[in-house]
Amino acid sequence: MTTFRSLCIALSVLSFAGSPLFSASENSSPNVLFIVVDDLRPELGCYGSEAIQTPHIDRLASQGSLFENAYCQVPVCGASRASFMTGLYPTPERFVRYFARADEDAPGVVDIPLWFKNNGYTTISNGKIYHDRDDNAGSWDEIHRPNDFRVYLLPENQGLPFKEQVAWEGADVGDDDYPSGRLANKIIEDMKRAKREGTPFFLTAGFTKPHLPFNAPKKYWDLYDASSIQLADNPYQPIGSPSHAMHGFHELRGYGGIPDEGPISDEIAKNLIHGYYASTSYTDAMVGRLLDALAELEMDGNTIVFLIGDHGWQLGEHALWCKHSLFKTSLHTPMVVRAPGMQAGQRVEGIVEFVDIYPTLCELAGLEAPTHLQGRSLVPMIEAGASAGKEAAFGRYHRGECVKTERYQYSEWGNQARMLYDHQTDPAENRNVSEDPVNAEVIRSMRTLLREHKETL
Repeated sequence: MTTFRSLCIALSVLSFAGSPLFSASENSSPNVLFIVVDDLRPELGCYGSEAIQTPHIDRLASQGSLFENAYCQVPVCGASRASFMTGLYPTPERFVRYFARADEDAPGVVDIPLWFKNNGYTTISNGKIYHDRDDNAGSWDEIHRPNDFRVYLLPENQGLPFKEQVAWEGADVGDDDYPSGRLANKIIEDMKRAKREGTPFFLTAGFTKPHLPFNAPKKYWDLYDASSIQLADNPYQPIGSPSHAMHGFHELRGYGGIPDEGPISDEIAKNLIHGYYASTSYTDAMVGRLLDALAELEMDGNTIVFLIGDHGWQLGEHALWCKHSLFKTSLHTPMVVRAPGMQAGQRVEGIVEFVDIYPTLCELAGLEAPTHLQGRSLVPMIEAGASAGKEAAFGRYHRGECVKTERYQYSEWGNQARMLYDHQTDPAENRNVSEDPVNAEVIRSMRTLLREHKETL
């Protein structure tokens, strides 16, 4: 079977034959557009959602491969990003906090952009890639990270004290008035510059929405009928689940109008869900801009596009909001890739992990992978159209650690508490069956997987 490496090189030559800026000798290496969307859960049209409108990510999936069962390693921004950018699993001492830094937790480790930079790529960080702007700053030729995380455009929302700033906004403005539109414009200018200069690029697009606050132009709010917004089907703590699995979603409670404690009212919940949907559709439109620009610049035939969310998100499921949990809603993530020579419209069902991103990007680009990586390339799965993936995915958050197999998800907090969910009979994780004697052997096998995994770290 023809490999992706040879296809990438062959197609890049064909795509740009006759172009004085992009000769075969200059452009045998494919470009990379790495899109990281903050707090994006796999509630997208291409993942079967009928509630949310994401036509451009759906388009990307139809042109490449969608991974049905991709899992992050840590359900919080900084730690998740430090893990997948270095290709290393988290440990009790590494990649623990929401503000974890790769250059502190894994000093000297060559991350994705530095590896590509060392192999002749121009590397540009746009938006939120690492949690901190200057994390592993030397890996990039350029860093563009404006301080525009909380931007409010309605007069009544401007100038409020930090703790009184609202959790959502829908000003009747254009796409470029909120930061994501301006970020997309900057990335498109980078594409144009790369085309002029004729060098391969590793270009990132770190979109912050749908992270709180859910601020997006009104037209994206108008895509959804507020009266038809549906609340979570399971807005309660799973039966038999330990307190260790729960949290107070303080990230959300830090916004004005959200109660400091207790449940979220249905009215607020519907506004939050509406805002999450609007913000997701806004980012989807910006992804569409980038895809269109690649096509207009005739660079799409020589560019790998890799899109992920950095972790999942709860929208009231299990009486939780935000991430920060070891439930599937926090760990299950979207992953979509399009590459030269890739068969269109593939759906890969096997289990994959975020530590697999680094080696996969290397193989798609025709680069040898560094030896420190703890994941594996997904290219063989894509080439074979294989449904079989890894035996298990592993995650952790603070003292908790978990393992996900095809059927079960098991979590434990030392000897203090544990959870087991049977995804065959309980895909929404509504009943913890870890104490059911019939599952004793399952518990033993899952704990063995966890122990063997930790021994490799």
